[in-house]
Amino acid sequence: MTAPTTRVGGPFAAVGRFSYRHRRWVLAVWVVVLAAGLLFGTQVFNTAAPAAKAAGSESATGSALLAAADPTSGGITALVQGRPVADPAVRAAVTAAAVDLSRIPGVGQVTDAYSGTGGAAMRSADGRESVIQVDLGSGGGAALDAASQRLREIADAVPGTAVELGGEQVLTQQVQQQTETDTELGEFITLPVTLLVMVLIFGGFVAAGLPLIGAVASIGGAFLALLGFTRLMPIDPSVLPIATVLGLGLSIDYALLMVNRFREERGHGVGVAEAVERTSATAGRTIAFSALTVAAALSGLFVFVSPIFRAVGAAGVSVVVITVLSGLTLVPALLGFVGGRIKAPLRPVADDGVFARTVRRVQRHPLPVALGVAGVLLAMAAPFAFAHPQNADADVLPKSFSSRAVSDALASRFPALEPSAVTVAVQGDQARAEAYAAHIRDLPGVGGVSVGSPTGRLVSVGVDVTGSAEGATAQRVVSELRADRGGLTTWVTGDAATVLDFKHEVATRGPWALALVAATTFALLFLMTGSVVVPLKALLMNMLSLGASLGVLTLVFQDGWLSGLLGFSPTGGLEAWIPVLVFAFAFGLSMDYEVFLLSRIKELHEHGHPCRRAVERGVQRSGRIITSAGLLMVIVFAGFSTGDMLDIKEIGLALAVAVLVDATLVRMLLVPATMTLFGDRNWWAPRWLKRLHARVGLHDNQTLPPPTVGAALPAPRAPVPLPVLAKARPAA
Repeated sequence: MTAPTTRVGGPFAAVGRFSYRHRRWVLAVWVVVLAAGLLFGTQVFNTAAPAAKAAGSESATGSALLAAADPTSGGITALVQGRPVADPAVRAAVTAAAVDLSRIPGVGQVTDAYSGTGGAAMRSADGRESVIQVDLGSGGGAALDAASQRLREIADAVPGTAVELGGEQVLTQQVQQQTETDTELGEFITLPVTLLVMVLIFGGFVAAGLPLIGAVASIGGAFLALLGFTRLMPIDPSVLPIATVLGLGLSIDYALLMVNRFREERGHGVGVAEAVERTSATAGRTIAFSALTVAAALSGLFVFVSPIFRAVGAAGVSVVVITVLSGLTLVPALLGFVGGRIKAPLRPVADDGVFARTVRRVQRHPLPVALGVAGVLLAMAAPFAFAHPQNADADVLPKSFSSRAVSDALASRFPALEPSAVTVAVQGDQARAEAYAAHIRDLPGVGGVSVGSPTGRLVSVGVDVTGSAEGATAQRVVSELRADRGGLTTWVTGDAATVLDFKHEVATRGPWALALVAATTFALLFLMTGSVVVPLKALLMNMLSLGASLGVLTLVFQDGWLSGLLGFSPTGGLEAWIPVLVFAFAFGLSMDYEVFLLSRIKELHEHGHPCRRAVERGVQRSGRIITSAGLLMVIVFAGFSTGDMLDIKEIGLALAVAVLVDATLVRMLLVPATMTLFGDRNWWAPRWLKRLHARVGLHDNQTLPPPTVGAALPAPRAPVPLPVLAKARPAA
């Protein structure tokens, strides 16, 4: 006669119980989600397009007005090299191609070195290279493909000639293709390595495989969500691998925590059904709360107006929702299928071990440890104070890509074709534009002024500056042009203006985003702990780990440290939007581990352990899973850093450093040191907040009953494939 199982209370236990009892239906739903994601969701790579930076600003408005006035501006820039430009065969092939190109629907003006509008500007100084400019209008992808094919045929017609394709639309196409390739490469590297690490963690393939199954299912759902968002807002290609890596990392983390807690419960002698309930009530609550904190951090991106921030925020929050749903439903269902075959620990997690010994050493000297770790993190963060934001454009691709090669060639060997650092859209006729050009020609830092042809009621005025196109001089010229418009209606745009507007957006909206994230995170941690001290310390420590990550990012990608090892050419700055995204993601992920650790410490504290003992045992019981989860997350981010896209490398490395620092220095040293210093004051809150927490706080730890050892369990079945199991009668 076996004892009846004890019913576990709480909503998370109920979700786990439902998922266990209806595991075949739950699994079927996730199989459909995965299949739909693979069949339809991957189309998002073809629909994503670069989003405007600093949307709603003067630079974005001016660029949009100029593009609307001349819809055929921008397209393909072909670099013809190899044989001399004066070679009759080259001339004949280029001239014939220009005629054919002009007949393609959607192609506007075609300019080459032999046409009246091109001339010497389209030829290199050594006479061995020339440029063909093809403006594309409304023909879309068909016009781009047809024009690209016809340009490549020049090399076939003239032996010894090579044609490289670049320009705005080719760059967009190559970024889309490489983003998909890098995402697939990251998954290809990450999944096998994480499986191997989890086999070492759990000691078996069954337990190790569950987090990967959950991760793959989450990615399928993430692709579907991203495809849906492309119908509502512009999705930059860079958003796709960012969302993928977030979903992959979080789903592995959450499933790892669930499986680890399940093994602990099984180690107490309970059956599979009750172990699933208890796991959902404890670890399920933790991952749900962690998901809330990550979503809260990402919600700060909605404060900004630039589409790339809002797209990442929307995609990130949706991925977090899908990931936590996978952890709360799919993982319990899978545990119902194979939980009996997962090795349970032979004895409960010891309260003394390497993590407990580390904490005791820290607790003997908490102040020096806290100051030392904080000093190291501040030193790591220092280089970020000298970061230079920039708009990389073609520099996001390696030099082996044709669009990057064409961009570099134009900058070095065709200076007359390089766009002006600053472009002013002047409302009026040619005479007014000429007068405006004369007015600004003698401004400090202005190297030259050119006036374009009128397009409707707008005239484009190009302003060349001394120094870098995005440097301090160019930005100063932008500010002066905006301060003195010569009595005309003008819009100052160009790369320097875009960077300046982007910095202004971050400077004005960033504090509001930070305040929103901090307030939301503080409220969530207060609901969890009932303390105001713990949330404040968590916010400060997160800022330290975030600063360390951004400092390393600056050293590597701006100053070129390890550039040879990572396979990129430093550009002398950071993509302007990268630090903002790193802040949102790293802040959320840091809170992820904070929740993991605090949930155990709080659980022990509520069972009567004094603060020092609760910290020691909490770190001992959660240290292995936090470091394991951190290692797996670092593997995921590092795997995506192996691709070719520079912006994805930047994000991957920054997040890998943030997680590594947070899971080691912060959670294993700084948190125990500060909690030891504060003692029982860690749990302090004003009386009115304590009364509020008593009414609305999260108290699920208190409802968990003792485990039922020797509970009635369904007789174990012989191992059979899942499709056969799916036909079996479910356990009650």
